[in-house]
Amino acid sequence: MLPRLLPLLAGLLPFTAMCGAFLIGLAAETLPVCNPITDGCVSISATGRRPPGSYLFRALMLPFSLVLVFFWYYAALWLRVLDDDLRRSTLLSVLISGIVGALAVAVYVTFLGTKEPVYEFMRRTGIYFGFVGTGLAQLFLSIALLRIARLRPELSIDRVARTLLGLSIGLLGLGVLNIIMKAILEDPDATENRIEWLAALGLQVHFVITYVAWRRTKFTASVSIG
Repeated sequence: MLPRLLPLLAGLLPFTAMCGAFLIGLAAETLPVCNPITDGCVSISATGRRPPGSYLFRALMLPFSLVLVFFWYYAALWLRVLDDDLRRSTLLSVLISGIVGALAVAVYVTFLGTKEPVYEFMRRTGIYFGFVGTGLAQLFLSIALLRIARLRPELSIDRVARTLLGLSIGLLGLGVLNIIMKAILEDPDATENRIEWLAALGLQVHFVITYVAWRRTKFTASVSIG
């Protein structure tokens, strides 16, 4: 049962960490009273590095990185079972991109809020690779799942696969938009914060919808010996 819940955990853990830390910060008056999605007033990093909200953020985001490793492992197995003819390169793309994203999240959380000179570099590297690695893994998974949906209509996952792919393309568009805005705006911080929150929430929604796909395909995992 637990492996089947991995995509749900991958979606809910960071959502709880981000929103919970932000609400705690509001209550403790360590964060401004605003809507970070519409106002761009505070970044996810700022939300996660200021006590007391930072305690919840770290407590959930580090386990989240471990959940991601297991999720992408089982996701690759799931795709292989659904389609024996799926290219090995596709499975490796999903797995490697996903694990890179998971490790980057762990690096990001580890260095978040530290005052070491290397902090800024490690934090930015972690968050960028976290977004890029996870986003690419989700894109590869979505493309593979759409192919499977067309080959196996009895699974009734065509709409789910299309939704996942559309969401992945939208997230890719947000990434491109972020690069453009940073290049043309004199002070892109607020815009970057808005895009960061939207992208993070989009990644989390993708995991939750993947959970729906796992349920529809009757995903199960078992351990045997002998």
